[in-house]
This record gives sequence, C-alpha cells and structure tokens, in this order.
Amino acid sequence: MADKPLSGITVVDFSQFLSGPYTGLRLADLGARVVKIENPRGGDLCRRLYISNVEIEGDSSLFHAINRNKMSFCVDLKDERERLPLVRLLEKADVVIQNFRPGVIERLGFGYEDVRRINPRIVYGSISGYGTEGPLAEAPGQDLLVQSLTGLARLGEEDGEAPMAYGLAVADMSAGALLAEGILAALVRRSIAGQGALVEVSLLESTLDLMQEALADAPVGALAAKPDGLPAEAPVAGAAGAFRAESGPLPAERPDLAPAEMFRAESGSESAKAPDVAQAEIYRPESGFESVKAPDVAPAGIYRTGDSYIAIGRGAPLFALGRAIGWFDAEERVLAPAGSRAAQPGIRERLQSKFGERTTAEWLASIEQAGIPCSEVLDWPNLLKHDGFRALEMIQTVRRASGATLAALRCPIRIDGKRLTSATGSPGIGEHNTAILRELEGR
Repeated sequence: MADKPLSGITVVDFSQFLSGPYTGLRLADLGARVVKIENPRGGDLCRRLYISNVEIEGDSSLFHAINRNKMSFCVDLKDERERLPLVRLLEKADVVIQNFRPGVIERLGFGYEDVRRINPRIVYGSISGYGTEGPLAEAPGQDLLVQSLTGLARLGEEDGEAPMAYGLAVADMSAGALLAEGILAALVRRSIAGQGALVEVSLLESTLDLMQEALADAPVGALAAKPDGLPAEAPVAGAAGAFRAESGPLPAERPDLAPAEMFRAESGSESAKAPDVAQAEIYRPESGFESVKAPDVAPAGIYRTGDSYIAIGRGAPLFALGRAIGWFDAEERVLAPAGSRAAQPGIRERLQSKFGERTTAEWLASIEQAGIPCSEVLDWPNLLKHDGFRALEMIQTVRRASGATLAALRCPIRIDGKRLTSATGSPGIGEHNTAILRELEGR
C-alpha cells in the first residue's frame, strides 16, 4: 500500500537475531522499505536460530516470522569494493538499525558518527544489552540474562518455587518495539527541524520499563531520596515483593525443546519453551560466524547455587563451562553423541549438582573469567545496589503540585545521547482545567 504512514522511508538494517529485526519488522509493516544487510557467508544468524524442528527452505521458522516484508542485501563489510554500494545506499537512507555489542559497528566503519558524515539527516537506531556505559556495557546482552538481572525471572515466584524466565524473548521484543517508537519520534522531529538523531535503547532498560506495573510500589516505598538520587533501601511491596528464592517441585520435562532453550533448574528439568534469543554480539566479524546450532553447548537456564541462583546464557561452550567450574578435564568427553538432545537432561543434572557446591559470587568469578555469558539472578532491592544499574540512572525523582515527591522509572529511550527525564509528577483530578481553558480562550 502506497498510503502507509512510512511509505517512501528507507531503513538500512545491520541487526541480527531478534531485537533489531523486530524494530525493522514494525517499520516495514508501517510502510518503510527495510533492507537487511547480511554477510554473504550465511547471512543473519537468526536463519539458523532454531526454537523447534521447523525449517522452511533452509531457514528457521523464527527467521521467517521476524523478517517478512524485507529486502536482503549481501555485503562483506570488510571488503572495500563491496562497501561502496552500501555507502551509496546509506546516502539515500532515512533510518539505520544496529544491535552489535558496543564498539563493533564502529570498528566496521558504520557507527553513528560514520554514517552521519555520509548522511547528516540519518535517524540512527541502536540497541545494546546494558547501555553504553558502566560495568555491564560489554556484557553479553541475552534475553535470559537480562530477565535474571532485572528480577523479571523472580516476579512470578510463589512459596517453594525457584526463579523462572518467562517463556518469551521479553527483553528483545520490548527493546525492539521501544526502538521503533524512538525512531518514529525522531522522524517526526526531522520533518519539523530537519535534523537527524541517534536513538538508543538497551535490553536492560527496556525490560525494566516493561515492569512498570510490578515495580510501581517498589520505588515509591523506597524513596527517602538520597543525595545521589537513588532511593534508600526499603522493603519492596505489592507485586514487586514476590521475590522468593526457595526451590520446589518442577513441572515435567518438555521433550519438544531444543537443547539450549530456557528452563528452570533445581533438578535440571526443563519447564518452559522460550527462545533465549541473543542479540548480534554472537556475530563477530573479526573471526567469522559462530553456529547457533552448535552441538557442544551447555543447557541455558537458571541454576540453584549454594546461596542463591545463577543464569547461564545461550551458546555457552559446554567444555569451556566445564573447565571453568572444575567439572571435568579439558580432554574428558561427557557427551555421546556430543550435544544430542537425549544427553541434555543428564548434563543439566550434573551441572545443577555442581553449581550447588559454591556461592553465586564464586561461580560468577570463574565463569566470567572464561568469557561465558552468565548473570546473577537478582530481586529489585539487590538490583538497586548493582553498579551496572546505578550507572544507567534509571530512577528519577518526580514532584507533584502538592510538593509530594516519589521515585519513578525514567523513559528507557535516549535521543542524541541524552536520557529522557521529567521532574513532573502525576496530576490531580482537574488540576489543569483553568490553564487549558485559558489557552483555548486565547488568554
């Protein structure tokens, strides 16, 4: 339809997997022409990201679902001759999308400043795992890890239950939708003021924004505002108070799950079908592509430790993880055949038994050193203390006309590097009647 709202808009999409491509999908459905930039050696890794045994013409069903209504343009980003047509495309583009880890797209020569020199009116959308500053900036931005770090995996806990990630790629989808929202706002500004923009969101900030309802009582109950702007510690009330860490019985194992999908692990059984979709940091142009369907990967999920829980991300090499936790020697082989689905329950049980021997902090120290994606499983009070969360300055203090103040989550979107904040609290009933009526009367 030529009359769709974004008809005539061209989007150049460098992103892979789910978060960025979901942004592109939303823009495409609104009428934009979305051109996927793919490496000729296999294309978007989502083509091989299987959440079931369904494959259509060589690509996963997930790829088909997220990348309909788009065009594909193959470019070797390290070949200067192949880059020239891409530069010409960027000269005419309206929007760019990327979701590499911080620094990767810049090293390739297509970061925001690079593209802005080519096209000053560009609206450049970027998704990261945890923002571009702070101790988490370089951490793998996987959906399961973000759900664990933000406390989302603990929201539904009942007495006697362990944390469990939701059966959807919540962080990826939320970030993708929010980036589309920010891009649309930037396009409106460009139509008025003629200037481009850098629009940024992160999986962490987007997931917290999605938890507004559950966390509404937490900041309010915690606001004895400190000088540094963070709320004082306080009991978490309401829905956000359902953070319990006891283990309990698990639902029956789901035989239809792929080996690396999410599960709740106390005994090692899988409990939820969920694509723990990573962002595009798994594509490393320096070393080529890593297979998402690689056989020797550890089962992703949340494991009970000696004192709490730890989340192991998707794609963790099983033998590297085993060496990091002292489970087996480098030469020992425990899979027969390696990575087969039948072997997964036994592997999970052994991993769960091993993780119970030490504390979460001890495991994180050794596993992170090995470069394996992992995370603490936090509740809201402990997230407030986390240096990575504090670096984002996600909590703002707002004031009502009465003078009452409370803490609230800020907007997760950044425009031109600036956080979108507001000090204005919620209105009283009819508080602005007089002002609006005067405006309408021209006074």
